[in-house]
Amino acid sequence: MDKQQVKSERKTLVLSLLAGVCGYATWSVLTSSSVAFSIFPVLAFVLAVYCLYQEYLRKPMTEGTPAIATACFFVGAFGYSAFLRAAMPEMGSNFLPLMIALALLFWVSYKMGIMNKKAKPEVEAK
Repeated sequence: MDKQQVKSERKTLVLSLLAGVCGYATWSVLTSSSVAFSIFPVLAFVLAVYCLYQEYLRKPMTEGTPAIATACFFVGAFGYSAFLRAAMPEMGSNFLPLMIALALLFWVSYKMGIMNKKAKPEVEAK
């Protein structure tokens, strides 16, 4: 993806990251006895998915965006899983979700061109 595509798809990627966080929060609220029940993760998940769907209807995604958006969703889910497991150690280790989230984050930054070296301007010899 080039810089112009990154700027145009930023909203989609942020919404998919938010949907991942809210999706795992909803899953943990509904299935884990360690997490207190709250309706807010469910509402936030529904709203994030709805906004993501409206963004998809408003303009088509460019090539490569669906894979990066899916990776952002999983970065959010695994990142929140690692955060939740760090806050509540009785749920288990947070090492594996943290490593998966970091690996996906590096892949996303590579695909978006963030990790590419910037070309230095050459000095013209006279």
